[in-house]
This record gives sequence, structure tokens and C-alpha cells, in this order.
Amino acid sequence: MYQLAEKYLRAFSASNEKSAFSQSRVGLEKETLRVSHEGNLAQTPHPASLGSALTHPHITTDFSEAMLEIVTPPSHDITEVLRFLHDTQTFIYRQLENEILWATSMPCVVAGETSIPLAQYGSSNSGTMKTVYRRGLGHRYGRVMQVISGVHYNYSFAEDFWPLFFEVAGKERNDNMQDAIAEAYFALLRNLQRFGWLIPYLFGASPAVCMSFLQGKKTTLKPFNKTTYYEPYATSLRMGDIGYQNNKESEVGIVADYSSLHAYTKTLQCAIETPSPAYEKFGLEVDGVFQQLNTHILQIENEYYSTVRPKQITNRYEMPIDALRSRGVQYVELRSLDVNAFHPLGIDEEQLYFLETLMLFCICHESPMIDEVGRVEIDLNEMLSAHQGRDPSLKLLRNGTSLSIKEWGGELLQQLMGFAELLDNANNTTAYSDSVRKQQQAIVDPECTPSARMLDDMRERGEGFYQYAMRMSQQHHQAFMQSNLSDRQLAFYQQLSEQSLQQQKQIEESDTLPFATFLQRYYARQL
Repeated sequence: MYQLAEKYLRAFSASNEKSAFSQSRVGLEKETLRVSHEGNLAQTPHPASLGSALTHPHITTDFSEAMLEIVTPPSHDITEVLRFLHDTQTFIYRQLENEILWATSMPCVVAGETSIPLAQYGSSNSGTMKTVYRRGLGHRYGRVMQVISGVHYNYSFAEDFWPLFFEVAGKERNDNMQDAIAEAYFALLRNLQRFGWLIPYLFGASPAVCMSFLQGKKTTLKPFNKTTYYEPYATSLRMGDIGYQNNKESEVGIVADYSSLHAYTKTLQCAIETPSPAYEKFGLEVDGVFQQLNTHILQIENEYYSTVRPKQITNRYEMPIDALRSRGVQYVELRSLDVNAFHPLGIDEEQLYFLETLMLFCICHESPMIDEVGRVEIDLNEMLSAHQGRDPSLKLLRNGTSLSIKEWGGELLQQLMGFAELLDNANNTTAYSDSVRKQQQAIVDPECTPSARMLDDMRERGEGFYQYAMRMSQQHHQAFMQSNLSDRQLAFYQQLSEQSLQQQKQIEESDTLPFATFLQRYYARQL
């Protein structure tokens, strides 16, 4: 079953090409909510001292004005990625007035849909487009679902990796390398979906949720106490059926095709261009206000929820599917990570070392196309892992065969260890194999997982979800307030903020098109 991966591992180990395994690039996108000291979602605007959410390269907002998103630059050095995330959050904390950052994926006390302000990006057409897109998401899926936070892990292989990889694969050097790299990345993406249940099991940190999140709706979740719902064996309710999902796929008939770059972009373009009666009812422009970007199955590509995505940097006004078609896959984005409530950064080094090892294994492991049966298994396994992952009697499905997480996970992590040792050797460390060993313990003993530790902590202290999350948020707040930036670092962030505000102003002053015309030309690729 693992012959191909072992073939790659033997060849890589014999090559001694360290740069192929030490120059990969990692980046993070961390979402977090600004809240009051009582845990209510902030109603204040995005702080001007943080710069423009439209143009700042590292500090922006996601769905809500209160939902910060921190973007690190890609780096070869995992410690540098975390250092940048730390410094940026330290700067952010210095700009907040009577607010803290929420420490968990599931949101704080939610006072209904109207308590969630949409993110604002100024008066330009590009800024208006971002806000209208979010208004459309609110209509389609509800605003409450959109303020669930996560951490996105972005990864690309080193340039020196590809010649070695294709030599083992038997590809000729005169092949179209852009297409060959895209093909390899899509094999990786398919395997990340097959083994995707590992992520909520190992790193899920949302086994419970404040009752206010469900807004009085019926649920199969169980009461933990008078303020909290949970599942006894849950790992990541964020990744379960109460999270943000495109659950209407069966109705609209659109499922992204990961068999190739061409197939993937074709299915997403079809969804963007296909009208949806379910969304037509919200209207496009009502009383002079755009309610959504279009009334189709998808407004834009990012609306399609997936645990993994192929990515390419876009030019101004370029559609992501066009960027992929033109320049291929630049990196992959893993979107299934909960915010790590135990760590002030929301993610730690061990997770990043493990994820890089997983990436290398997944691109080397055999990756057949995903048929209908395979898609059902992938979706079922992810849902089971999210809701029942720590249940000792749980069985997942692999090619029609039932097996436990302990069996399947044990197999996978045994294979990962060889790749971890390869990465250790290339980077003069033991961090990769140490990270795999730690996760092997979690496979054997579910009580080692973050979700189990979180529930145990709540039980021991007699806390509900709100009390637990507030306590952790306050602890992280104190940790950051004790951290200082150098004058040079402070000047760096202040300059970025000032530059971003200037850029937003320039964009707004240069806009001449009415928004409706701008939107029409965007979809027609005429901007």
C-alpha cells in the first residue's frame, strides 16, 4: 500500500540533496475575534492604527469588522513564521482599547445575526466588492457561521525539490514543468482529503460550543452544563455539521473536481456562472444596495468551502481560477486547523513540523482519482472524526473496509516517521520526528488530544465553554501585554499601517466606474 512513498523516501535519502527539503516555504493565516472583556463581539470599527484592511499585507479582516486575520509572509524557517505571528499580535494588542482577542475557534457570546457587523473596506469598487461578498455569505449561510475562526496553513515545496521528485517519478525534463507541478500538487490535495480526518483528530480544539451560537435551533449536541453544548467524543465541531459548509452541494450539483487543475477550475467556473433559484430570492440589488455579488451557486471561488485549496497569487482584479490556469499552482492551503486554545499564537511549532511532514508524505503517496464512493468516504470520515473522533469504538472507511483511527492512524504515522527523519537530516534538527512521535501518542491515547484536554480542563474547573474560552483569552492577553516590541519593530508596523491607508486612499481616488459596471466587467474579465 505504501510502496510508492517508500520508493520516494529511499531515493530522497540516497540523494543527500538537503536544499530540496530545507527550502520549502510556510505561511499562516490566523483568524481571531476582537471581543470585549465580557466576551461580546466587538462593535467597534477595525482600528485605524492597524492600517487599511483592504491593502495591509499582514493585518486584515475576514467576514466581520471584528474578525481580524493575520497573514505571515512565506518563510523557509518555521520559527521565523511563528516569530512574525507573535510580533504582529503583540503590535495588535497595543492598538486595542478595552478589547482582547478570543482564544478559540468557536465564537464568544453571540447576540444574534445583527450583532455581527460586516467587514468594511472603504468606498472603492474593490473594497465594496469585498463587503458585498460578505453580505451575500450572510444571506446564504447566516452570519453566525461566518465568525468561526481557524488557522490556514500555506505550503510550497522548494524549487530544488521538483527535479529530484520528477527524476524518481520518471518524468522527462522537457515536460511542461508548470503542468507537471500542478499535477503533483493535485495528487497531494487528493491525499490531504483522504487523510484529512487526521487533522481534526490530532489538532481539533472545538469539542464544545456556547449555547448562544445555535440561536435556539434544534441540535443533536448534548448539554455539557446550562450554558454549553458538546459531543462527548468530539474533536472539532468547527469541522462538523454545525460549521460553515457548502451543505447544499447535493441540491445544486456542484462538487469541485480535484482530478486535475483543468477539471478543478472548470467546476468552479461553472458554479460561478450557474444561476441558483435558492439565492435569487435574496435579490441582487435591493433599494440601491447590493445584497450579493451575483445570484449564482458561487459568488466567487473562495465561497466554495474545502479543507484544502490550490493557490496562486493573483494580480489586481484577476480571478483566482484565471491565475491558476495562467501560472499553475504556487502553493496549497490547508484550512482545517482549529485555533489552538492552549497557545497564545493559536498554533505551535510541533504542529507546523508535523504538517510539513504530512505534506511530503502526501505528495509521495499513491493518489488515485476520487470517485463517488471515495468522495462519500472522505466526507464521512471527516465528519466522524470531527464529532466522534475519540470514541474507541469508532470505525472509519478506507476503500470499503472499516478500521479504527488507532489502526489507520498508526499505519500512517509509522510511514510519516521516515519522512520526518529525512526532514530532520536536511534541517539539522530532531523537531520533525519529535512532532510525529508526539502525535503517535495521541493516536494510541485519545486523552492526549487537545479536544480531550479542553473538556477535562472544563470539568475540573466547573467551567462552561464561555468561562473556559474567556479564561484562556485573558491568559493570552496578559502574555502579550508582557511582551515588548523593539523601536525598529514598532516602526515597521506603524509604517505598514500608514502605507496601507495611503494605498487605500489612492485606490478610492482613482476609481471612476459605477460599482455595477465594475462588477460586470470583473466577471467579463474586462478590468
